[in-house]
Amino acid sequence: MIRNLLLLLFCCFLLTNAFATHIAGGELFYEYMGPGATPGNSLYKVTMRLFRECSSTGQTLETESVTIGIYNGETMSEAATPVYLPRQGNISSIRANSNTIPCLSTPVDVCYQVGIFSADITLPDIPEGYILSWIRYSRQNSVNIANPSGAIFITSIPGTKMLPQGQHNSSPEFVMKDTVLVCRDNNFNLDFSAKDPDSDSLSYAFCTAYTGGNDRDPNPAPTAILSLTQIRYTSGFSGTSPLGSLVKIDPRTGKISGKAPAVAGGYVVNVCVTEWRNGVAINVHHKDFILKVGNCDFAAAMLPEKIMSCDSFTASFENGSLSSSILGYLWDFGDKNTTSDTSTNPTPTHTFKDTGIYAVKLIVYGKNGCVDSGVTNVYVYPGFTPNFTFRGSCYQSPFYFSDASVTRYGTVNSWDWDFGDLVATNDTSHLKNPAYLYPDTSTRTVTFTARTSKGCEKTITKAVVVRDRPDGYFAFRDTLICNIDTLQLIANTTAAISWQPSASNVILNPDSYTPLVFPKKDTWFVASLTENGCKGDDSVLVRVIDKVLLNLGPDTTICATDTIHFNPATNALYFNWAPLHAVSDPDIANPFAVPVSTSTTYQLHASVGKCFADDQIVVRTAPYPKAYAGLDTSICFGTSATLHGTVTGAYFSWNPPNLLLNPRSLNPQAAPTGTTSFILTVTDNAGCPKPVSDTMIINVIPQVRANAGRDTNIVAGQPLQLNATGGNTYYWSPSIGMNNPLIPNPVVTLGASYDSIRYRVRVSIEPPGCFAEDDIKVTIFKTAPDIFIPTAFTPNGDGRNDILRPVLAGMQRFNYFRIYNRWGQLLFSTTEQGAGWDGSFGSQEQPAGTYVFMAQGVDYQGKVIDKKGTVVLIR
Repeated sequence: MIRNLLLLLFCCFLLTNAFATHIAGGELFYEYMGPGATPGNSLYKVTMRLFRECSSTGQTLETESVTIGIYNGETMSEAATPVYLPRQGNISSIRANSNTIPCLSTPVDVCYQVGIFSADITLPDIPEGYILSWIRYSRQNSVNIANPSGAIFITSIPGTKMLPQGQHNSSPEFVMKDTVLVCRDNNFNLDFSAKDPDSDSLSYAFCTAYTGGNDRDPNPAPTAILSLTQIRYTSGFSGTSPLGSLVKIDPRTGKISGKAPAVAGGYVVNVCVTEWRNGVAINVHHKDFILKVGNCDFAAAMLPEKIMSCDSFTASFENGSLSSSILGYLWDFGDKNTTSDTSTNPTPTHTFKDTGIYAVKLIVYGKNGCVDSGVTNVYVYPGFTPNFTFRGSCYQSPFYFSDASVTRYGTVNSWDWDFGDLVATNDTSHLKNPAYLYPDTSTRTVTFTARTSKGCEKTITKAVVVRDRPDGYFAFRDTLICNIDTLQLIANTTAAISWQPSASNVILNPDSYTPLVFPKKDTWFVASLTENGCKGDDSVLVRVIDKVLLNLGPDTTICATDTIHFNPATNALYFNWAPLHAVSDPDIANPFAVPVSTSTTYQLHASVGKCFADDQIVVRTAPYPKAYAGLDTSICFGTSATLHGTVTGAYFSWNPPNLLLNPRSLNPQAAPTGTTSFILTVTDNAGCPKPVSDTMIINVIPQVRANAGRDTNIVAGQPLQLNATGGNTYYWSPSIGMNNPLIPNPVVTLGASYDSIRYRVRVSIEPPGCFAEDDIKVTIFKTAPDIFIPTAFTPNGDGRNDILRPVLAGMQRFNYFRIYNRWGQLLFSTTEQGAGWDGSFGSQEQPAGTYVFMAQGVDYQGKVIDKKGTVVLIR
């Protein structure tokens, strides 16, 4: 069946370099074989399982050499002589290709050879335990690691610090499913579980892989100190997320599932399995492999070995293969007396008519006529509820556990108990109603698994509190009475009880759970408890006073609307405030109150039993001072504003004072250079000392920067568009020849009657009316559009005729202005209007003489104007 080959490609180590490209995967594990030949030693069988791609041209497994290092589990220093592991038996092969997977959409041919290298070793039982390791270089350059690297295979043996005397450990061994097909960008489920010979509980997690070795020494001898260096992952990947965020590992089952990465190639994945014994992690075992994600897809029917429906007659079903190449489903739920027990839903539910074991069959239809099927048994026996009860109190006597499970079908016939004792190995039982004696106090988590004769199985847990004495609860541990009072003690317990002191002048009924006491001084009453062999003491302190003390303090004044918190000095236990609804809680010692009038009297009656005292306090209120800083305003940069503050109170101040002229006035002048908040603060001496503040903001409009544009030249009759910037309103003057003086970009047309005209523009920001002005000179040529080049210039630094500039008249675009020497060498070039040549080239002054110029522009009518000629440089 395809389900036995699902996910069947490339899930192995793929360590490659020039010397060791044959290594494709492996796992280092061990088995405890019994005590050694001498006391204090243990015998272990250590195994290295290696894989090699059949098509590899590198070293064969027949010639591979495996020598492991043995290190102290805490210091990482060499703890024993390195051990050579000889190969055991012949090399076997595992092959998967398109012939064995008919529904595979892309042909593949995967073949791996498997070699086993093993030896028995004897090690002393030491507290720190051991780390076993083998280093091999190198890995293939995979998608999720930065550079090619080696690998360190490790496992560990817990020491006597971790395991109690007489206990030993065999490491888990991963189930051998090392050829696994994972298709890129497809959902997948990969069973990466392990088996533990000791039946320890296992949990799984992704973890960072290690690197070691180099291309000069690909199979190095074990070093004196073991160094574990983590590999570097590429962006988006890490040791705990080696396949990206869409792939997870189930910590309970070891199943890796999710959506495979979209990029095909190898991915370094390291899985750590933690062994738990009696709730304590005793070992972490590693398997490091390269998962190769292929460019493929296939359809398959994958069902679990069995499905238990022990809660209801309705069961849910889902195919374990999530391949996108599956085109259709057909489920047959195995009901024998109906033909309607089928579904084409990918994830159906079905309600069975009766109890029983049903053979459920799934058929999937893929591309190109692919058909695959799978069968599983569904056990339908609803009405099973596991439960248990227990009796016990302290560690001095056994706790008695009783199965309280119920089942509607069959009988409960199997029980597994784990009493949660972390320091014991015998804290388990298979009896229906066992007993267990705990060695000390603690809260234990008891795990109970019940099974029925119909195959149902469920697990529950409960917390069991193990105390050092019989269980008992006292209504109070410390209390206060008046010397004329009688008090009833209350003990909630099922144990026999006896109180001390037992004298009749301080207690009545000293052997009851609710005796009456009436001491005249502070007295400890001790209760002796006895139950099922458990003994213990508990106590209650009864403090005695001869009168109630009470002092609310002097009368006070607070700010109106404020809250006052009362803190009376008293030894009372019970309180009653008046007025009743004027405080937050009239029955506590220190309530809160918010007085609503200018003067309120609060009264307190305090008592202990029959003794009491009364006191009162007057709380007056004074209004808060008032402050108003005025309305926010805006000013232009460089101007000032007058603040208008009003106050009710004795004292006031402005902040910041350094930006104000006469800050001691309620109407100071402010001239900030940027937007500023001015805070007016008022205090008073009429009973409310708290300051009150108000803020006004002066928004400073940034300095207006008017720009009318650069001076320009036009020819008579040429339309010229001006373009002013800097504000939101504009006004041009004079308006001669202008189509609209109130816009930033009016069009000007001037006749031949003008030689030149200077336009001024006022640029404003409204509101608040901040402005600035700029002007532009327009020169009118009474010629056709042209480019005028002076015939000579004198770059002598006198400020006159130092730069050779073209003069543009009637041009809408300036293309270029260039200067050449008599040998045709380009000395200067520009496309910027107003730029010119200063007579130099490369910071060197050019000699006096004749030079050639070329200039080009486009006039306002779109005609290209070319100018060529000579110019004389005069020194």
